Amino acid sequence: MLQHIFLVLAFGAALAGCNKGPQASDKAAVAAADVLIAPEDLITVRNGSLVSGPVITGSIQPERRADLRAEVSAVVLRVLKENGESVKRGELLVRLDDTSIRDSVTSAEAAARSATQTFDQTERQLQRLKTLRGSGMASLQQLEDTEIRRNNAQSDLVAAQARNVQARQQLQRTEVRAPFDGVVSERKVSAGDTAQIGKELLKVVDTTSMRFEGFVSADRISSVKLGQNVAFRVNGYNQKIFSGTVKRVDPAANPTTRQVEVLVGFIDSTQPRVSGLYAEGRIEAGSSQVLMIPDAAVVRNGDKTYAWRVADARLVKTSLVVGERDPRRGDFAVLSGLSDGDQVVRNPLSTLKDGQQVVAATAAPAAAVAVTPDTLAKPSDKPAAGG
Repeated sequence: MLQHIFLVLAFGAALAGCNKGPQASDKAAVAAADVLIAPEDLITVRNGSLVSGPVITGSIQPERRADLRAEVSAVVLRVLKENGESVKRGELLVRLDDTSIRDSVTSAEAAARSATQTFDQTERQLQRLKTLRGSGMASLQQLEDTEIRRNNAQSDLVAAQARNVQARQQLQRTEVRAPFDGVVSERKVSAGDTAQIGKELLKVVDTTSMRFEGFVSADRISSVKLGQNVAFRVNGYNQKIFSGTVKRVDPAANPTTRQVEVLVGFIDSTQPRVSGLYAEGRIEAGSSQVLMIPDAAVVRNGDKTYAWRVADARLVKTSLVVGERDPRRGDFAVLSGLSDGDQVVRNPLSTLKDGQQVVAATAAPAAAVAVTPDTLAKPSDKPAAGG
């Protein structure tokens, strides 16, 4: 807006100078040196709330994530999902070769059937001897021997049934299924690979359970409390400031970096859907009322910082000393140079000069509205004054 007004004013002044001779041209040159500023080009500096607290850096990670590993040694037959594909809980993801395990299941089932038959036979024998013993036709020793055989057969049956259950469980482990609704984040195997026990097959993450896993310097951890608000930016979402709250503070510092892990939960309904993104922000441990200025209004030249203040209808190049930056809005605290209520140029241009006269713009200049290619090409119908 400001740059557009400068161009219109300069063009109108040049045209006026061409039409009105040397004296009018001099006046137009003086007018062109003025700065035409609209109300929206100015901003009033006011006291605001500056958040203070320790800086937190880390990454966005899902709370629910699973590294699916092989529980049996087998060859990979099929991988049914690729990276980035959504999965539902219980959905088949990887199928392993179950040939040898099926043979074990068949053998275990046969052993269980045999043990069941042996147990049933000894149980019937025991019941018959109990009847004979009651009528005095069997000895106590025979009864005890039969009972021992029945008990042994029962133990063999229980062991055979356990081996059968174990074999069936091994068979089920040849089918790797999703533990929850989520997305495949990393595929580790392909069809034909040999999967040993413990080999990682796939990674599944729940993209709806993202959180900020950050680290805070140990010398600032005393100011961190559960429930404090956190404002942070995420790499890839630079224009958005996310909000969260402190959910957990690790009771032990990292022995190498001397930093403490702090878990931050999202408050925003919209969250990043990509894990591992770098994030940086500030924990709102406290706040104070200070003079604030937007980042766009601050001009830096080497190690000097200044702003263009408007006072008595003139531009004043005002040196500033700025402090911390508010992570929520990006504004800077003004330590010296400005006062509450001062007006500064919102987006200053490099062409501004100290002491330039400021002219308030309430409407577009009439000359600028009248100037068209047709008016430049045709002479005026009315005679010039004094001609």
